[in-house]
Amino acid sequence: MPIQILPPEVAAKIAAGEVVERPASVVKELVENALDAGARHIRIEVREGGRRLIRISDDGSGIARAELPLAFARHATSKLRALEDLERIRTLGFRGEALASIAAVSRVTMMSRPADSPSGVMLQLEGGVQTRQSEVGMAPGTVVTVENLFYNVPARLKFLKAPATEAGHIHRVVTRYAMAFPEVRFHLKLDGRDVLQTSGDGSLYNVLLELFGPETCRQLLALPEQDIKEDGASTQVGVSGYVGAPTLHHAQREHITLFVNRRWVQDRMLAAAIAQAYHTLLPAGRYPMAVINVTLDPSEVDVNVHPTKNEVKFRDPHTVFRMVQQAVRQALLEKDSIAAITLRSEERMPARTSSPAETGWHQLAHFGFEVQRTLDDTDGGQTASQTRLPVLRVLGQLALTYVIAEGPDGLYLIDQHAAHERVLFEEMKRHCAAAAVPSQQLLPPLLLELTPGQAAVLEAERATLSQLGFEIEPFGGYTYRLCAVPEMLAWGDPAMALRDILSELAEGGIPPTRRADERVITIVCKRAAIKAGQALSLHEMQELVRRLEQCQAPRTCPHGRPTMLYLSAAQLAREFGRI
Repeated sequence: MPIQILPPEVAAKIAAGEVVERPASVVKELVENALDAGARHIRIEVREGGRRLIRISDDGSGIARAELPLAFARHATSKLRALEDLERIRTLGFRGEALASIAAVSRVTMMSRPADSPSGVMLQLEGGVQTRQSEVGMAPGTVVTVENLFYNVPARLKFLKAPATEAGHIHRVVTRYAMAFPEVRFHLKLDGRDVLQTSGDGSLYNVLLELFGPETCRQLLALPEQDIKEDGASTQVGVSGYVGAPTLHHAQREHITLFVNRRWVQDRMLAAAIAQAYHTLLPAGRYPMAVINVTLDPSEVDVNVHPTKNEVKFRDPHTVFRMVQQAVRQALLEKDSIAAITLRSEERMPARTSSPAETGWHQLAHFGFEVQRTLDDTDGGQTASQTRLPVLRVLGQLALTYVIAEGPDGLYLIDQHAAHERVLFEEMKRHCAAAAVPSQQLLPPLLLELTPGQAAVLEAERATLSQLGFEIEPFGGYTYRLCAVPEMLAWGDPAMALRDILSELAEGGIPPTRRADERVITIVCKRAAIKAGQALSLHEMQELVRRLEQCQAPRTCPHGRPTMLYLSAAQLAREFGRI
């Protein structure tokens, strides 16, 4: 095909795909515009997960009559004037792409009135083309209504999830901005139901109280207000917010919320700094809760990294890492009087962490062993994971994580968590096939406050959860009553276990190609399995290995991770110079 310029309507839809990924993207961009306009009250109304309707109303500065049509032109913005402005961005929006992208894939109506104007102006667009402009009476501020999102992009429309799932994504977006701007009143309405309303009194704690309830907030620790300047350096870093006490932890990272200059970001470095501050304070595989805002001069951070503006780059990442780590650790030490660990100034960002199985493999390889992995994804046909284990003799436990066992042909290092997951998975599958999953009644039943996203997953997987031994009853709104759980979950914290299961299902941690019941069973077994770092008696290790020997696929956990590493007797003999 000859090289040619794309038609404007095609280019507009391609560009829209970078900014408008789903209905929550529309809410994000419009809420950012309202905040940049100085709004003190923002109302969000959503119907059918945002497909049918998204309406954002604010009491901000409004848009002048003459500028309203220009607002929907691509790369039109009031927040930048020159290239130098990119180095000191203080607003949430700045690219001039959002309104044009939203209008290109929906039907949009915008009404706006500055405070000094006697009336407002209404502008209507369809597929990015203006269809009507008229004068309207309204209060100062702006109202943007987005209808029939992706009506002209069917390929994008079919990739949207169920309305309840999309509503859950929208709820997460709004809660993030409510945490970042506690002085602004947010009111979120989903399908005619009020699900979030903040007071706008400026207190982050009150926002967290509204979002998570008093039980969670009692376990939050305020970070000491600080504004730290490095010796003679220009980097000045402020760290504020709340972190959870070590008693408050979750199975997923989704409860770590990060802001940079009040902009919500996804940043592995900051998450690693928080995780390092909790070193030795949390069980293995658990993650803390944190709501942290990092404040620094706009010239020290680049926010123009990605069209969605969720990624940033720091000019001095090591200083930011260290300041966040020290602030969190100080809050933990002051609360619990934990013996202090010196944080060295030369400490650097950690490299990518490995799983326990990978760590064990690398350690053995370091000493020259040619370790044979028990699962090779490149093999076709019959694999080692489909063969039974020989009878093993337990020798002991290594690092409170691995069971050391001897077989007739060599040495086995068994990951106790992965192995127990496999055992529970196959046992529960057998119970489900016989319709006889053991369950435990809870007396009294537990009340659960779920997020819209968790509630959506619960409704979608209700039949499977019931089959697995969960007995859950609606109790109004997003509140449910937990009456019974699978017997394997009854001895811990059943409420936390169910929340973790719903969160992991919402995150898509298990490949969607699996059957729905297998996905739920996999996550239930992960939650109930023995954890790394848990001491086991000789009898408990023997019982675990005995049950693993009886499994149909003992060499991998339900996620496909190896349950064991194997060293043959011949390899050991070679390493010791016997042959």
